[in-house]
Amino acid sequence: MKEKKDLIAYCGLYCSDCFIYQGKIADLARDLRKELRKSKFSRFAKMISGYFKPYKNYDTTYEVLGMMVRLRCKRTCHNGGGPPSCKVRTCCLKKGIEGCWQCTEFEQCKKLDFLRAVHDDAHIRNLRTLKGKGVKRFIRGKRYW
Repeated sequence: MKEKKDLIAYCGLYCSDCFIYQGKIADLARDLRKELRKSKFSRFAKMISGYFKPYKNYDTTYEVLGMMVRLRCKRTCHNGGGPPSCKVRTCCLKKGIEGCWQCTEFEQCKKLDFLRAVHDDAHIRNLRTLKGKGVKRFIRGKRYW
């Protein structure tokens, strides 16, 4: 259970639900880059870019795929993963709590606002579950991403 508990980020998201932690997108991007190199697709893109203008952006696309290959998280939030300067983690550590669900202010906390762009209110819903039902039931139950 300790191992699964470590997958709960301070903000209420669950690491193993995250595409970055899972590494699927990074693996697919790696494999696609490999196939593009193998087939010398850059030559094809250059040739066809006169007919299909988006192919002029092939080098940028290839570069973005390279960035996606590095989009991996090998450590959980509680084990030093994620952004080193995360304000949520810093706050929880300063307060000596396991996560925001143990804080009375999480519903209005501005430090969590940056998550809304990707997760909408998933983290808040998870924090409510963690606060109301506890860690064990959160891990076994439905989680939001």
